[in-house]
Amino acid sequence: MTWHEHAARLAASVTPRGSRWREPVTTTPRHLFVPRWWDTPAGASFGRWEPRDGLADEQEWLAAGYRDESLITQVAGVHADHATPGQVITGRPTSSSTLPGLVVRMLRHGEIYDGADVLDLATGSGYSAALLSRLLGDAHVTSIDVDPYLTEAAAERLDRVGLHPKVVTCDGNGPLPGRYDRIVSMVAVRPIPASWLEALRPGGRLVTCIANTSLIVTANKTDDGWARGQIERDWAMFMPTRSGSGAYVSHLADMYEAIRDHPGEDVRQGRYPVVDAGAGWELRSMLEVTAPGIEDRYEEGEDGRRTAWLLHEDGSWARASAQGMNCPTVHQAGPRRLWDIFDDIRFQWLANGSLPLYGARVSITPNGVIRVWRGTWKGIIR
Repeated sequence: MTWHEHAARLAASVTPRGSRWREPVTTTPRHLFVPRWWDTPAGASFGRWEPRDGLADEQEWLAAGYRDESLITQVAGVHADHATPGQVITGRPTSSSTLPGLVVRMLRHGEIYDGADVLDLATGSGYSAALLSRLLGDAHVTSIDVDPYLTEAAAERLDRVGLHPKVVTCDGNGPLPGRYDRIVSMVAVRPIPASWLEALRPGGRLVTCIANTSLIVTANKTDDGWARGQIERDWAMFMPTRSGSGAYVSHLADMYEAIRDHPGEDVRQGRYPVVDAGAGWELRSMLEVTAPGIEDRYEEGEDGRRTAWLLHEDGSWARASAQGMNCPTVHQAGPRRLWDIFDDIRFQWLANGSLPLYGARVSITPNGVIRVWRGTWKGIIR
């Protein structure tokens, strides 16, 4: 199959019939935006990566480029373009070419119309900027990223396929290089940077994810300088914004090693079976809104024993462990009982059949604080 046939198949799978995004996906050679990427070696745990070189294997390149999957392009600040053959690297992804289906969904949430000036926030590989430029024309698209190599490489690849949007290296948390009718962010933030509302024209619309959650926020700017909208009944998870081109740093790695098997100050039996908080997107989102900044770890042994850890920089931590689906023994310490907070959320989920976040209304203050409510429930994301 040629890349055109691959792209047509991809477009048919990620866009509904009649969608204005079908032609941009069909005519954009995604593989050219990701000539090299990082992949998890067969049998290795997530977090260990080795490079793949599409230039050396065209069939693998085309197969990977047109699957509806994210391709990791940078790990711990090291771009796959700069990897050596056989190199293995450990760390968290720091940039990717987001799965095309999610790119299209985020752009559809933006309600983008002909003639709109759009900011594509987080250039990454340049693929989302390519789709926007195909639809709107170069003059209406600006794409920014904090990492100068990402913007340089994306601009070169966009040029190679005849597209020339404005591509700028700048920190998305700071001043933005223009004013826009739409801001669509392929990176997660918390809170909404004040510069985004400043850069939106009256009536302009922003789309983003809240960092460490799966919450997609859409909001339109109102005449008073606020933005009002909702948390979509949809979900996605993006990497959080960075202030530079380096790796994400966990400040709790040492704490985790210190408390991993340590007895807690408070030991009791938990109410519910151990669950991987990071894999339960709705639970993880509610936990982040309720008690921001908690990091989680999870292990499942060959014998079926499940163990989960919750940690916070204020010194609070919890460990829950049990065989299979039994109720766990829970160790907790520090100023807060993190597992109790988590179990209270799970109780609310079980009692009501859902959590109140998805579909909630939002208002965003000019300084980026998000007020959230649904029914009698209210929350603040700052």
